[in-house]
Parts: sequence; structure tokens; C-alpha cells
Amino acid sequence: MLKKFGNILAVDDNEDILIALKLLLKQHVNNIVTETDPSCIPDLVQNENFDVILLDMNFSTDMISGQEGYHWLQKILEIDPDAVVIFITAYGDVEKAVKAVKAGAVDFILKPWQNEKLLTTLSSAIRLRNSRLEASNLRLKQQELSASLDQPFHDFVGTSEAMNRVFATIKKVAETDASVLILGENGTGKELVARALHRNSNRANDVFISVDLGAISETLFESELFGHVKGAYTDAKKDRAGRFEIASGGTLFLDEIGNLSFPMQAKLLTAIEKREVIRVGSNRSRPIDVRLICATNMPIHKMAKENKFRQDLLYRINTVEIDIPPLRERIEDIKPLAEFFLNNFKRKYKKDIQTINTEAYRKLEYYQWPGNVRELQHALERAVIMAETKLLQPSDFILSNKNCDGEEIDLQNFNLEEVEVNIINRVLKKHRGNITQAAKELGLTRTSLYRRIEKYGL
Repeated sequence: MLKKFGNILAVDDNEDILIALKLLLKQHVNNIVTETDPSCIPDLVQNENFDVILLDMNFSTDMISGQEGYHWLQKILEIDPDAVVIFITAYGDVEKAVKAVKAGAVDFILKPWQNEKLLTTLSSAIRLRNSRLEASNLRLKQQELSASLDQPFHDFVGTSEAMNRVFATIKKVAETDASVLILGENGTGKELVARALHRNSNRANDVFISVDLGAISETLFESELFGHVKGAYTDAKKDRAGRFEIASGGTLFLDEIGNLSFPMQAKLLTAIEKREVIRVGSNRSRPIDVRLICATNMPIHKMAKENKFRQDLLYRINTVEIDIPPLRERIEDIKPLAEFFLNNFKRKYKKDIQTINTEAYRKLEYYQWPGNVRELQHALERAVIMAETKLLQPSDFILSNKNCDGEEIDLQNFNLEEVEVNIINRVLKKHRGNITQAAKELGLTRTSLYRRIEKYGL
């Protein structure tokens, strides 16, 4: 039985038919609109959202062919492509039913109808309408997402020379299948670079699979990356494809590759060189076609020299290297990043915050950011949540007292010379050695700044 919901339009030139429909349906649906004149259909469909339209096939000028019904069906679908139309006629036959469905109707009801059958048909039609609307909304969201993703480096915010070099490298490398090794500290955005490479590649329509190698134990390494067959070990209750197989045709991103032990490195190298994997418990090789992108925050070149990482594997994974600079080395990116995060979080938390004041920006720029962009993001989120005014103040930012190596630093250092050296260094680095701009920000003349540089041997 049809639940009481839905908005129905019934169009028939027979007033008695419409009265009968109204009497039957008014106790089962929220609303039923009836109309004898089919020329009113366009206005009705444009101005109201109907879940189901019951449409007569034959009106007064053409009593048996159904051509009028097909004509108005096309008019309805031109206005609303997701409309659910059920034809209703006293002259139904198989031929007309097939033609009606081919023309875009979802079903066909004969007069006189059986009440239960009509209600069941309407119930199914309303479910179909809901499914079509959900699918339509999903398509719109996908289109918007695709449009957003199509914007180059939409996840990145940065105007510094260092980040512009990263962007330029991504553009050059993305369309190739070259293996890429991404280097950088935690929180610099290594996975964002990997996703940008995939999004701008010829494999963009295929999958992007990310694997955190630091989180995979040595015992599960082969199963996770290469898969296993049923019975390969105690918990292997069914065949399972590994990440290489799942990523085939697309991009495989191996994060924290520097954490792999030598035995795991050897197995990975074999798969990369042979372009095939063998599931655990099987003897059959399976071909793979992946674009490999790796990342690490470890000094992998030093590790290779010290025989802590296989040199031959390093050659395989770093056809091109992208080194992401830490945030403390691109201070000019702090302000645009902070503004970006501020706009995101004030919308997320519905906070009326206008901006960040100048002193707060100075505090952010002088901080070392051991956690890089991720730490800045968290700092802005907390500041937005806790803020009590429309202007973020220095006190709204509670920053860690650790340096980039995780060591405690003295925030109560009152040695003026040391403080002055630190500030001058930071400002010079921010302005890439431009004495005029640095002097202006420090409130000094160029001559005074030169004297201090000479005094401290900077």
C-alpha cells in the first residue's frame, strides 16, 4: 500500500476519470492535482514539483493512436528530464506499451484500473522519482567536484618562489608516467603533491590508491601490497587483491617509504621491476600497470649512502624528485595560508570573524612551525573555535614551544642581542634578502639594518 507522501499530477480529458483518481488517491498521497486540458501541462510542470504524472494517451482530437500522449510526454521531459510519467488509456495494447516506454514513460495503466495495482504502480514510480533526483543531485555534485579538481593545484596555497618551483615541476611531470619521489617534513603536503600529480595526469580518470607504509607491519606487507589467496594463512578466508592490483591503470602512492626494512624493500623492487605481483599463497603472476609516486620525511639519500636503504630501489622510485620546503623557509606563504584556513573554518564553525590583526600575523611569521602547514591549519582551527571577537589577536594563537627537531626552546629568552639576531634573520629570509623591504618591516633605515648585519655577521 502506498504511504501517504508524494505529489501527483493527473491529466485526462474525462472529468469522471479525474474524480475517480482523486477519490482513490487523496487518502494515500499528500497532494493530487487534476487537469483536463493538456495545454496546461507545461505551466504546471514548470511551476510545481510532481513526483508522478499520470497522463492520458488520447485526447479529444485523436481518440486511439496515442500520438497526443507521446507529444505531451516529450514536452514534459524537455522541462524535467527526471520526470516520472505513467500513461493511462482505455485502448492499451502491447505495441502501445512498448512504444510508450521507449518514448520515456515508466509504465502503462489500462482503464478501468484495479485499485491495488494502480497504488502499487504509483508506489514504485515514486521510489523511482526519488532515485532519479538523488542520482541527479549526485551528478551535479560530481560535476562541481570535477570542476574544482580541474583547477590546477586547488589544494595548494602559496606564492613563494619555492612553491612556484614545486608547481612548475608538477606541471612538467604530471602527464608522464615517470616515478616521482616527494621529499619533505611532516605536514608539508606530500600527499597533496601526489594527488595533484595524479589529477593532472593521463590516469586522472582511474584510481588513486594511497598506502601508508609506516602503518603496515612486516608480516602483512606482502598481503597488503600484493594480495593473497584463500587459505594462504589462518585469517585468509577469501581471495583478496593487493594495493598494486587495485591501483592498476591508475596511481599508487606509497607514503613513508623510508620506513621499509631491507626485506620489504627487496620485495617491492621485484614488483616494480617485473611489473607484476604474485599473491601470497599463489604461484601465478598478475601483471600490473601503475604510476608510482613515493614520499618520505626521512633523509633517504643519506640512508642509501649508509646502506640503510637500497640504492637500486632509490633509482627506481626517483626518476623525478620534488622537495617541498618547510613552512619556516617560505614565510611569505604564511599569510595567504592563514587567510585560506580562516575562511574555511569560520564557515565550518559559523563564526563571524573578519580577519587576523597585524600583530597576530607577526607572531605567526616569527614562529618556526615544526609541524609545518598542518600545524598552521590546526592553529587556525583552534583560534577560530575559541575566538571571542571578530578580529583574531596574538593571544588567540597558542603555539608549541618546540623547534623543528622536537626540542624544547626557551620562549623566555631576554638576551636582546640574540632576540635581535633571530628577528633580523627571520625578516631577511621572509623578504629573500631584500634590505629595503626588511628594513621597512623592522622599522629601521637601510643604513641601520646594514650596521646590524655587519655587527652580527649575518
